[in-house]
Amino acid sequence: MVFRTLVRLTGSREHLDDLAQEVFLRLYRALPSFRGEALITTYLYRIAVNVAQDEWKRRRRDRETHISLSDETSGWEDRLAHPDRNAEEQLEEREFQQSVEEQLLRLSQIERTILVLYHQEERTYEQIAYALGMPIGTIRTHLHRGRKKLREALQQRQTQERRATCATNL
Repeated sequence: MVFRTLVRLTGSREHLDDLAQEVFLRLYRALPSFRGEALITTYLYRIAVNVAQDEWKRRRRDRETHISLSDETSGWEDRLAHPDRNAEEQLEEREFQQSVEEQLLRLSQIERTILVLYHQEERTYEQIAYALGMPIGTIRTHLHRGRKKLREALQQRQTQERRATCATNL
């Protein structure tokens, strides 16, 4: 659960072991102050969100001082996870997943966090509200806005890709 949450919130598997270790270290340190008013998993989600936010801040600082280029060195075997399926279908699915992940990263931190916790981690409004220390109405608002922005961005990207395909076919 911690690994899944961290990957979805940060959009990367880079330093995943270190981030998960930080989550559990913080949990260990915080257990004496855990009051038991909520589930331990809710408490753990809050810690994971905090660690992810710290990672976002670190990345932002790194981007300001370094320019990162895309890694084009990985082979097709790495990009196509399931050899039993059609390569074109696999590539399309992978590109769509990558598009979703890219668009998630363009959302505000709070919208992304709530979308991940609700849709991917299947947390309830109440659990998310408690973990983030926000009213349920605010959670619903951010969830609605995040969904809308994500849907619009994906539709816009799909339209651009269709236009590019049509232009190359002419």
